[in-house]
Amino acid sequence: MSTRLANGGRLIDRNAKVDFTLNGKRLSGFAGDTLASALLGEDQMLMGRSFKYHRPRGVVASGAEEPNALMNLGEGNTFEPNARATTTPLFGGLKAASQNHWPSLEFDVGAINKHLSRFLPAGFYYKMFIHPRPLWKHVYEPFIRRSAGLGRAPEAEARDPDTYEHFYHHTDVLIIGGGTAGLSAALTAGRAGLDVTLMEQNAEWGGRAPVDATCGGPSEIDGVSVDEWINNAIQALEKMKNVTLRTRTMGAGVYDHGYVLCYERLRDHAPELDGPRHRLWKVRAQQIITATGAIERPLSFAGNDIPGVMLASAVRDYAVNYGVSAGDRTVVVTNNDDAYRTAIAMVQAGLSVPAIVDARTMADQGLVSQARALGIEVKQGMGIAKVKGTKRVTGVALCLQAGEGAVLEEIKCDVVAMSGGWSPVVHMWSHCGGKLTWDEDGQFFRPDPDRAPTSHDGKAFVSVAGAANGHMMLGAGLADGASCAAKVVAACGKKVKAKDPVPSATDVTEAPMAPVWIMPQGANISLRAKMWLDYQNDVKVSDVQLAAQEGYESVEHTKRYTTLGMATDQGKLSNINGLAVLSGALNAPIPAVGTTTFRPPYTPISMGSIAGEAKGDIFQPMRRSPLHDWHDDNGVYWEPVGHWRRPYCYTRDGESHADAVNREVKNTRENLGLLDASTLGKIIVKGPDAGRFLDMLYTNMMSNLKVGRCRYGLMCSENGFLMDDGVVARIDEDTWLCHTTSGGADHIHQHMEEWLQTEWWDLKVYVANVTEQYGQIAVVGPNARKVLETLGGMDVSQDALSFMGWADGTLAGIDVRIFRISFSGELSYEIAVKAGQARALWDAIYKAGQGFGVMPYGTETLHVLRAEKGFIMIGDETDGTVIPQDLNLQWALSKKKEDYLGKRAHERSFMADPARWKLVGLLTTDRSVIPDGAYAVADGVNDNGQRNTQGRITSSYYSATMERGIAMALVKDGPDRMGEVLTFPKTDGTEVRAEIVDPVFYDKEGAKQNV
Repeated sequence: MSTRLANGGRLIDRNAKVDFTLNGKRLSGFAGDTLASALLGEDQMLMGRSFKYHRPRGVVASGAEEPNALMNLGEGNTFEPNARATTTPLFGGLKAASQNHWPSLEFDVGAINKHLSRFLPAGFYYKMFIHPRPLWKHVYEPFIRRSAGLGRAPEAEARDPDTYEHFYHHTDVLIIGGGTAGLSAALTAGRAGLDVTLMEQNAEWGGRAPVDATCGGPSEIDGVSVDEWINNAIQALEKMKNVTLRTRTMGAGVYDHGYVLCYERLRDHAPELDGPRHRLWKVRAQQIITATGAIERPLSFAGNDIPGVMLASAVRDYAVNYGVSAGDRTVVVTNNDDAYRTAIAMVQAGLSVPAIVDARTMADQGLVSQARALGIEVKQGMGIAKVKGTKRVTGVALCLQAGEGAVLEEIKCDVVAMSGGWSPVVHMWSHCGGKLTWDEDGQFFRPDPDRAPTSHDGKAFVSVAGAANGHMMLGAGLADGASCAAKVVAACGKKVKAKDPVPSATDVTEAPMAPVWIMPQGANISLRAKMWLDYQNDVKVSDVQLAAQEGYESVEHTKRYTTLGMATDQGKLSNINGLAVLSGALNAPIPAVGTTTFRPPYTPISMGSIAGEAKGDIFQPMRRSPLHDWHDDNGVYWEPVGHWRRPYCYTRDGESHADAVNREVKNTRENLGLLDASTLGKIIVKGPDAGRFLDMLYTNMMSNLKVGRCRYGLMCSENGFLMDDGVVARIDEDTWLCHTTSGGADHIHQHMEEWLQTEWWDLKVYVANVTEQYGQIAVVGPNARKVLETLGGMDVSQDALSFMGWADGTLAGIDVRIFRISFSGELSYEIAVKAGQARALWDAIYKAGQGFGVMPYGTETLHVLRAEKGFIMIGDETDGTVIPQDLNLQWALSKKKEDYLGKRAHERSFMADPARWKLVGLLTTDRSVIPDGAYAVADGVNDNGQRNTQGRITSSYYSATMERGIAMALVKDGPDRMGEVLTFPKTDGTEVRAEIVDPVFYDKEGAKQNV
């Protein structure tokens, strides 16, 4: 049985007892425990069930690589699923619950699946759920959805009470990993004067070295104990003002240009503390060193998933760090010397090691002789045929490793400590494109320094040190950390002082490991069908071999066919073993098979940390124009437009919203209307190459636009679909101001930056989103010029400021820029002013306009006015599938330019198809209004039994000017069908009929806007 040892436990405080519960059962541990170590200390070997077969699962590791011991933590609004017991710190009152079982952990009816395993091989879902097709919706899909997942999702109404934050940090060198190699690198870089940040995912420094030093590993560094050297190193680093140290902080992902995400858990070990629970670091570093260590690999033998089968390193971690025995009798099975340290640690703790089963045949030396000297029997050339037991290990059956699995001997035990060698943690290196090379001696992939991740200038910015670089010995890792840091120091333009010492340790001589991927090597199918590779997803050796047999030769295809490495541990334990089994099945070397893709984050991070402070009221902060308060005081009815709030209309006593809109439309056409256009996107594009850049973004020419003039422009995606439109003004020889839709400013700014940074990075162009820096007021209607002349300050006559021109000046003593543009078809001026002066200008115009019939109008009136003029609206007339030609805007497609975004897409046959629906106007035959999105029906039915259609409404309004329902629509052969009447069914069973007309309903010649 697993139990707490009477002595030991370097990380726990035996004077601080901590109470917690599992599945409602009251248990206890000590301060410093993890949930896993506390459970083992209470003989809770069974911790969960596997996904596919619901097999009993116990803890197998001691760190972030753990695939089995996943728990639900907390309850109500503190509930959190899928927490690893191995990395969850114990605290008083912790409530844990095991997952993926019913009705209980000990008795799970889902375990019946193991008896159906022959019918559920790899890829069975691809074969089973495809036929017959009618069963998918009502049988297969509901079954899959019910079966999917491990832990349950938190309840929607349970709001997380904790806070989270983002932290932006710049540093010369970021070192990920606080083991001995990371500490060695930090000392070297810190002494050279670089700004160094060192992050360690655990609560303590030093990695594995302090544990291994107690059981056969090097016990000294630089002539002092390992623990003392680590403490001295931390104290030295803490005294350096240029060094930042963080524990409980994981390197989550490395991205281009030295950008790194790190995940800090601030209060998981002490929820009673104040402040944010988690912090997401967004780090920019000149150079990155990953000293992330290595992960021990399991061995593949029958029954290697039974609770009590654990990694050898984990068994000794629990004994040395937490004073916990995983069992009284431990059989060690290995193909390398490192596992002997576990046997030594068990004997030192007063526990029994009946045997070390070593697949190798070799002479006694080093750790082997140490183990024999302690009286441990070493069985060389042997392997495990199978593990005995169901919910916990009861014994092992031994066989010859070179044989087929014939049982030669049985040994009673309650723990099997397995070690198949070590694999460097190369995830950070690989995240941003670093390539790997196969190390034949260590039988692992390690970073290839000749194919390091590089920035756009071709310089490497990621280095690897210590065990992560394939240096598994303590002394070699220390030296590699210092050497790696020295190169980084040079890359940052500094020098390492000659007197700075390089830490050293005397490594224990170890015999070469033997590659063992299946135990025994000639195992028959009945044994291979019980050898587990991916513990969580129940992927077996036989599954991978079946995938190869069925033609899945690519490792990525095999991964998806079998789900190997797709569990929450992302293949940390299963990948190399799975690759080796696949290579054996394909009769190909492991390097030729390759690896799967390593993607961030390294281990899961909380959704709260991703969101940061964006929750509750500030999840999506409401954006307000500079005139927001005025609107609030004057009868506004608000409308959300993207993140903005814009006036929909201004109601008066007894008015409906429709009445208010009709009043505003008539007044703007007849007198004077004011519109708050501050939300209009405003992006400055500046630089010697700005004209070339805009010519590529817009479908028409912008480089030849004269200073002081404006031009309407269309913007398409690379697929040819309309994404934005707006007026572009040329400010000076190398500056343009691009107006965008209110909801599109941020997106278009990002679009510009993406093309500048990824495709046209050599262009000398700078873009800035200045939307919120300026207020913008549209003064619209026949009296627009009169009211501005009343204010005085600048000449706004037709001769001085003609249509599609702009000018700087003053109005009412306020500096302004006036654009003579119109989205209403009326005489119109759009006046830009600094945001802080927008209210003063609005008040001045509104006061001066009292004699001219001034009236504010909102977005719905804006829409009616533009529709009456046939002007399109992005998001109404466009839906991501519309091209300019559909909207009769082919005149805006330049024939002078060789290229622009979308041009080649427009040449595709589908885009040039004359049968594409075209924009037309519609006038209802009565005063009714066609519903938005309604379809015009045609004769006949389609293959699905639905009525054929011949057009759809893009926008529809009641026009107070026309006193009719008007609409804009995309209709098949629309421009050639003027005068035809279309029928539009409504959801209530009635119909609306409308005549096809020109989309310009009002002042087609433009006489009113050009006065």
